[in-house]
Amino acid sequence: MQVIDWDLAVSTGTRLVRPGPQVTREEARQAVAELRTLSREAEGHVREFTKIDAETAPEAATIVDRPGWIRANVEGFRVVLEPLTQRIAGGANPPPAIVSAVGSRITGVEVGAVLAFLASRVLGQYELFLPPDPTGREAAGRLTLVAPNIVHAEREMNVNPHDFRLWVCLHEETHRVQFTGVSWLREYVRSQMTDFLLASDLDLPTLVERLRNAADTIQDVVRGGEGNLIDVIQSPQQKEMLDRLTAVMTLVEGHGDFVMDAVGPSVVPSVAEIRGKFAQRREGGSKLDRTIRRLLGIDLKMKQYAEGSAFVRRVVEKAGMDGFNRVWTSPNTLPTPAEISDPDAWVRRVIGTPALPS
Repeated sequence: MQVIDWDLAVSTGTRLVRPGPQVTREEARQAVAELRTLSREAEGHVREFTKIDAETAPEAATIVDRPGWIRANVEGFRVVLEPLTQRIAGGANPPPAIVSAVGSRITGVEVGAVLAFLASRVLGQYELFLPPDPTGREAAGRLTLVAPNIVHAEREMNVNPHDFRLWVCLHEETHRVQFTGVSWLREYVRSQMTDFLLASDLDLPTLVERLRNAADTIQDVVRGGEGNLIDVIQSPQQKEMLDRLTAVMTLVEGHGDFVMDAVGPSVVPSVAEIRGKFAQRREGGSKLDRTIRRLLGIDLKMKQYAEGSAFVRRVVEKAGMDGFNRVWTSPNTLPTPAEISDPDAWVRRVIGTPALPS
């Protein structure tokens, strides 16, 4: 059975997504070629600065357009949600076929609409969850850059295109270095996500109650409230799991922001201008855009960048890069949610020496 009609999600997303900026064929070719080159260059800068080594050979990023990003993420969602789909199909009381058919089409349209919204905003990502390679030769993850969105952003902010593209690559390549250089990290994140999904309350009355709460949240956010759909559709057990997952993703995202700004001044001449304009751009948008971002939890992700970067900066100040890299030793050395806000506590617990006062 299908929980989500994935083909419908792709067709809906690619139909709804806005077209990219107007570029000539030569401009598009040049942007793609430069992004591939800069991704290789950025990886060298990141590995040297972070002191994280990986056994995998460096490779150029995969460059996609907006529909290509949608298709790639649908494939990733299918991999992530497979354990939940199998559990529902193998349960004692699987839903009737007509309910599954109708429900999967509804959720397919919903997923497609969300992906269409995101596809015009995401600059790049490291895809952790890809369909398994039967030969076992392909990499487990893939770095993807969305060329139309990068070109649109650099034009909108009126910044140097070469500098901006390298700056973006520094952040995204940091994620590739993290997940290829820390052998256990990808499986840890995958298992946390699987446990989170399998802890779902799947009985009909609970689902109806969650949908009602979601509808109330949407009305509240439209009126200016601060809620989001992620908070209202999870069980109490899932909230604890999500705290752990949020902590590690805050670390990963914050580390990416810290590296891009730390390496930037030496290789990106206009990094200060780019950072200032990019911060303003993150906070902008229409009222509808801001409302959707709150509902989807995107504003929470922006908060993760700031909190995670502050954590990394503080630890590196007190313990150096080698001391900070103790964070990648095992899941037990990851910061807790409380330690993200109190880096000195992490230093005391993991490194074993009291952090000096500021």
